[in-house]
Amino acid sequence: MNTYEAGNYDVIVVGGGHAGSEAALAAARMGQKTLLLTLNINMIAFMPCNPSIGGPAKGVVVREIDALGGQMGRNIDQTYIQMRMLNTGKGPAVRALRAQADKDAYAKTMRETLELTENLTVRQALVEDLVVEDDTCCGVVTQTGAIYRGKAVILTVGTAARGEIIIGELKYAAGPNNSQPAEKLTQNLADKYGFDIIRFKTGTPPRVNRRSIRYEETEIQPGSPEPHHFSFSTPESAYLPVEEQVPCYLTYTNETTHQIIRDNLERAPMFTGIIEGVGARYCPSIEDKIVRFADKPKHQLFLEPEGRNNEEIYLQGLSTSLPADVQDQLIHSIKGLEDAEVIRDGYAIEYDVVRPNQLQATLETKAIHNLYTAGQTNGTSGYEEAAGQGLMAGINAALKIQGKEPLILGRDEGYIGVMIDDLVTKGTTEPYRLLTSRAEYRLLLRHDNADWRLSEKGHAIGLLDDEQYAQYQANRALVEAEIKRLERTRLKPTDALQALLAQKHSAPLKDGVLASDLLKRPELTIDDVLPFTAPETTLTRQNAEEVEIQIKYAGYIEKAERQVERLRKMEAKKIPSDIDYQVIEGLATEAKQRLEAIEPRTLAQASRVSGVNPADISILAVYLESFNRQKKAQQAD
Repeated sequence: MNTYEAGNYDVIVVGGGHAGSEAALAAARMGQKTLLLTLNINMIAFMPCNPSIGGPAKGVVVREIDALGGQMGRNIDQTYIQMRMLNTGKGPAVRALRAQADKDAYAKTMRETLELTENLTVRQALVEDLVVEDDTCCGVVTQTGAIYRGKAVILTVGTAARGEIIIGELKYAAGPNNSQPAEKLTQNLADKYGFDIIRFKTGTPPRVNRRSIRYEETEIQPGSPEPHHFSFSTPESAYLPVEEQVPCYLTYTNETTHQIIRDNLERAPMFTGIIEGVGARYCPSIEDKIVRFADKPKHQLFLEPEGRNNEEIYLQGLSTSLPADVQDQLIHSIKGLEDAEVIRDGYAIEYDVVRPNQLQATLETKAIHNLYTAGQTNGTSGYEEAAGQGLMAGINAALKIQGKEPLILGRDEGYIGVMIDDLVTKGTTEPYRLLTSRAEYRLLLRHDNADWRLSEKGHAIGLLDDEQYAQYQANRALVEAEIKRLERTRLKPTDALQALLAQKHSAPLKDGVLASDLLKRPELTIDDVLPFTAPETTLTRQNAEEVEIQIKYAGYIEKAERQVERLRKMEAKKIPSDIDYQVIEGLATEAKQRLEAIEPRTLAQASRVSGVNPADISILAVYLESFNRQKKAQQAD
C-alpha cells in the first residue's frame, strides 16, 4: 500500500464515540490543533445500547464532566425526552439523575458541536496502525495510506476493535449496531507494540415497535416534576414540564418467559462456548439472570423510548444473544408485549480491550510515550465512564504538549478519579462499571456539589469559560451566605411553627432554636424551614438543595473530610520513578512484582495495588524516607 503525508496536528483522536468526542473537544478548546478520525461521521456520539445518560454514580460523572468544562451534560440537557431523579428516598450520596435521550438528536447535536469547534477537524477514516519512533507515538496510518502526524494520539475505538456480533449460532465481524469493525489497529497494538490485549463482551436487548405495545397492561414511569439538569449552566426555566416529556413503562418477565429461556439454553451462546469474552456481572443478559437467580419468579423490564421521532422501544433488562426465533417467543410471553413487533434483535458483541494497568494515571500508555487510550478500549462499560476518560485523556494530552503538569483527580475529588485509579492500579477482569460502592468518600462525591469540587480545576486549565466560572462563584457565594444566615437566625416557637412540627410528626419546641439546628431534624426539609426565616434572596432549587445537604449532613461530611486528610498525607509521599523495588529488603516477592508492573506514583496508590499488603507498605514507607534523605544529601554535595 502506498502511503502519503496527510497533515500535521497537535492531538489526533481515533474514534468518535462518547470518549472520542470529549477528548477532541477538550484538546481543541485548550488551544491544540486537533484531528478527530472516526469510522462513520454519521455515528458520532451514537448510542448503540441504552438510550439514556446518567444513573447511580454515572449521573455524578456527567456532572463532573460539566464542572470541568466537558460537553456531555450540556448535550443531554438539549436533547432529553425524560428526566428523572432516582433514589430520592435515600441519602444524597446515592441520589442519581437519569435522562432518557432522543438518541438521534443527541448524536446530531454532538456532531454539530464538534464540527463548529475552533481548532478541530473531523474526518471519516479507518485507522489501522500507529507511527512510532523511539518509543514515542507521533502519528497514525489509515486504511487508505494517509499518514497523519501528531504530538499526541488518543485511541478511543470502543467495541469496534475487532468487534464480533453474536446472535444464537451466528457470529460475524461487526462493530456496534452492525457498523464497520476496526480489524487491524488493536491487532497491531499486540503484535507490533507488545500490548496485552484481552477480549470483553457486552450486549444489547431487542427493540420493538412502539405502536405494537399494549401499554394499558404496563405501569407508567413518568419523569420528575421538579426541575433537574446535568449541566450547571442550564437554567431551571429550561426544564421540560412532565406533560411534555415522554414516559417510560414498566413490565415484568414471568414463569413462561423463564421456561422458554431454560428450554433453549443449549442454543444460548453464553452457555455453548461461542462467546469467549468476559461480560459484566452488573449487567447480565436475561438468560444469565434466569440461570443465576433461578429462585426469582420475575424480573423488571423497562420499556424505554429511543426518541420522539422514531417508533423504537428499547427493552431495558432483556439484553440477550439468544437466537432470533427464541427472542420472539420470550418477548411475546411478556405482559404488554404479546403482539410486539420486533424491529431489531438483541445481540452480544465481543471486542478488544487494552489491559488498563498498562496505563499511567494520565491515561498515557507506559510502553509508548504520547499515546493515550480511553473509554471501552480501557475495559469500562457505559457512555458516561467513556466520556469521563475521554475528557481526562484530552486534557492531559493538551497539558503535556503545553509543558504543564498533568491533571490527575484524587479518589476524594471525583468518581472520575475513582474510576481511573481503579483501572490503572487494580486493572479489571470484566467490563468495569462505576458503582457508588466503589467510592470510599461517596458522601463527598455527590451529584449536587460537583461544581464545588471541580470548577476551579476546569477554569485553571482553560476548559471552563469565564462566564460559567463566574456563575459557579456566584452560586457558591449565595449558598455559603445562606448557610451562615440560617446558623445565626433564631426561630421562636410560634403557633404556626408548632403546627408545622406537629404536622411533620416532629417534637414541639420548648424554646427558641437556630434555623440550622431545626433543619438538621430528619423529618424536616429546607422548604419547611425557609418560610419562617424571612429569606433575603430567592434560592434556586439547586441552591436550596446544597444548603440543606451542607447543614443536615455537616457532621458526616466533616468526618469524611478528616479521613481524606489522612489519605492526602499518604498521597503526598511520592514514589520516585527510578526506584528499584528489588533492592528493598523485607518486601514480599509478589509485592515487588506487582509494584514494578503498576508503577504507583504515591504511597497511597501503592497501598491499593492488589497483592500488596499493609506490611509491604510499612516497609516501603521506611525505605522511601531513607531513599529521599540519601537523594537530598547527594544533591547537596
